[in-house]
Amino acid sequence: MKAWKQAGVPLAMAGLMAMLAACGSNNAGNNANANTANQTNAANQTNANAAAGTDGAANGANANASANQQKEPIKVTWWHSMSGELGDAVNQLVSDFNASHPDIKVEAVYQGTYDDSLNKMKASLDSKSGPSLIQVYEIGSKFMVDSKAITPVQDFIDADNYDVSNLEENILGYYTFNNKLYSMPFNTSNPILYYNKDMFKAAGLDPENPPKTYEEVKNAAKALTKDGKTGASFAIYGWFMEQFFANQGAEYVNNGNGRTDTATESLVASDAGVKTLSWWKDLIDSKVALNLGRKTDDTKKAFLAGQIGMTLDSTASLRGIVDGAKGKFEVGTSFLPKPDGATEGGVVVGGASLWIMNNKPAEEQKAAWEFIKFLAQPDTQAKWHINTGYFPITKKAYDEQIVKDNMAAYPQFQTAVDQLHATKLIPATQGAVMGVFPEARQTVEGAIEEAFGGQKDPKQALDDAAKAITEKIDTYNKTVK
Repeated sequence: MKAWKQAGVPLAMAGLMAMLAACGSNNAGNNANANTANQTNAANQTNANAAAGTDGAANGANANASANQQKEPIKVTWWHSMSGELGDAVNQLVSDFNASHPDIKVEAVYQGTYDDSLNKMKASLDSKSGPSLIQVYEIGSKFMVDSKAITPVQDFIDADNYDVSNLEENILGYYTFNNKLYSMPFNTSNPILYYNKDMFKAAGLDPENPPKTYEEVKNAAKALTKDGKTGASFAIYGWFMEQFFANQGAEYVNNGNGRTDTATESLVASDAGVKTLSWWKDLIDSKVALNLGRKTDDTKKAFLAGQIGMTLDSTASLRGIVDGAKGKFEVGTSFLPKPDGATEGGVVVGGASLWIMNNKPAEEQKAAWEFIKFLAQPDTQAKWHINTGYFPITKKAYDEQIVKDNMAAYPQFQTAVDQLHATKLIPATQGAVMGVFPEARQTVEGAIEEAFGGQKDPKQALDDAAKAITEKIDTYNKTVK
């Protein structure tokens, strides 16, 4: 934090003035003594007045310096995990805020991946070295609540009578626990199906009628698999399995997805999971889908190269995918597929939210809240959306002209908006809550790999994964207690 410097005080020159007057009297005749004395007295009086004026100026300068010190901006340190172009967008938001809020200075500090940042925060909890505000991915929410290291944003909402009615209910739902909003959503996405419209036409498929169910995806993949190209490839990403559950209205852990009470058991081996993994494995075994591993970057590259006809990816990747396909093929988008007959459900929001740390002074926490409110403004959300591809968290952002223009340039994004709004907010679509979610996601990805590799059938792979996750949940719950 920069310190304000005290204004310097110039020295009075009264002694020099008096000396000059005295020299003038010594060179004058005896008849001028009286005049000289009068001049000397006048000079002394003038010097006294000057000194008094100088002292007054000094006092004024000191008062101004003190006032400046009192107005020194409150510093808010924000830890985030946005790199590259996303980091540039973050820095621009911070610059805009600081320019319009001279009483607050936000400093954005990149801390690496979500896991890196969370681990650094854990290490800082016993000291004052941590942030005022931190961006945490959605699956870290349970840990943040249990840490007792945060002030729920609901406290500030209530104190300000802040209106949340214009914010997206399905986004707020994830970060709401016991009817209290604990953090403010920031970067939000969900998964959609991307498909190559040109390949659809060449395969005799209707490019305006993409597959909506597991069975339709398989049939389309069969038709697309020809001439050295393969119908589909979906990255082995635990987030996709979580989404397939929500899209069937199925809960991922017990006790209302961990929202009516603390989760104690993984439900990944339920019918929803077995049905999904069996379908997914069948696509691989039938050679109408490729297994390209865990990285979505690899499936994205294959899609943009025209090697596969369909893939799953985040809505945040939409702009990059559409731009990457320009001049090669037209990109289509569709809702996440679900099993035949599944009606209730929808998608769970992914991404991250902003948490205010409670080990900072009250004025610093309040300053962090002011920044959060700025980020939630429609115009700010509009800029964030068009520069990153993440959802605006406020519905009013869609009224901003730059969002309308962006939607005209990327009409595929309407699929993402429609899918979000079509989702009914129930425990399954609010998202599962457990303190070991990062580890659970890795465990599920391992189970998918075992099924694809033939080491275990889908039911056994998921049974073993559920058992391992349940054990981790039990250990975590005991630690928290």
